[in-house]
Amino acid sequence: MDFSILDLAPVAEGSDVRAAFRNSVRLAQAAEEAGCKRFWLAEHHNMPGIASAATSVLIGHVAGQTQHMRIGAGGIMLPNHAPLAIAEQFGTLAALYGPRIDLGLGRAPGGDGAVMQALRRGMSRNDDFPNDVVELLGYLGPERPGADVNAWPGQGSEVPVWVLGSSLYGASLAAALGLPYAFASHFAPGDLEQALALYRARFQPTQWGEAPHFMLAVNVIVADTDDEARFLQSSQKLSFARLRTGQPGLLPPPVADISAEVPAPVLRNVDAALSVSAVGSPATVETRLHELIAAHRPDEVILVGNIFDADLRIRSFQRAAEIMRGIA
Repeated sequence: MDFSILDLAPVAEGSDVRAAFRNSVRLAQAAEEAGCKRFWLAEHHNMPGIASAATSVLIGHVAGQTQHMRIGAGGIMLPNHAPLAIAEQFGTLAALYGPRIDLGLGRAPGGDGAVMQALRRGMSRNDDFPNDVVELLGYLGPERPGADVNAWPGQGSEVPVWVLGSSLYGASLAAALGLPYAFASHFAPGDLEQALALYRARFQPTQWGEAPHFMLAVNVIVADTDDEARFLQSSQKLSFARLRTGQPGLLPPPVADISAEVPAPVLRNVDAALSVSAVGSPATVETRLHELIAAHRPDEVILVGNIFDADLRIRSFQRAAEIMRGIA
């Protein structure tokens, strides 16, 4: 079973964006050494604790400092962009770094209404998502003599395209187009089982894919003990709680008692959102990963885990990679 890492280039309190980028490169290099198949970065906007807004630029930076691991977007929020522009960006990346580039596409804006206005986009763009995906596939596919518009670079690059989602909408689209599908179970697991069943049942082989290919996203934090891992996870929980209550900020340091920092109703909501997680000692994490893989039978697993200390974060992913190699 292939395993990968999703990174948001987190900016920790007391640090800055430059340090976040250095840490992303260090993590990618460690992931490559540990046998990860992919290292993905995600587009978010107006969030001071996430530095991966200019996703294609950061993908190029990371790809230039790794050797063979696939580097890609998990994902690009396509309603924010013209399909031609994304085809040119990822065609350029493919020309620079060869067949190592992935392109995952999401339908969400990666921000609120103010962000969409600042990007000069609108909610109506979401309704064009299926057509935009098909248009983008055309720009990345074989050359089209006589077409009014081609993507140069991009045409003929055959950059692999994924559909990302957390609802039945994305599952239906990925199935109809024959594309691989990644579910955002690391923060929105509510429709996971139904979406996965729909994707597998309705999958139609096309020129873009012959069989369904599903990626499960799992929050993973590995430490020496269960208590230490839960302590490290408190940074992620506190950050997520602040985001859900309209107070996004930098990644906070861990706290001894998360319940003293987050009101009980909010904490219950956070725990539910982060329920697809494996947090604890190596033995605890291995058991939980076995449970999740047995329940959902993914073709791949992508690991997510924001830890305040960059060195501890790298070590956590290294340990998770050891566990995944054993499972595979």
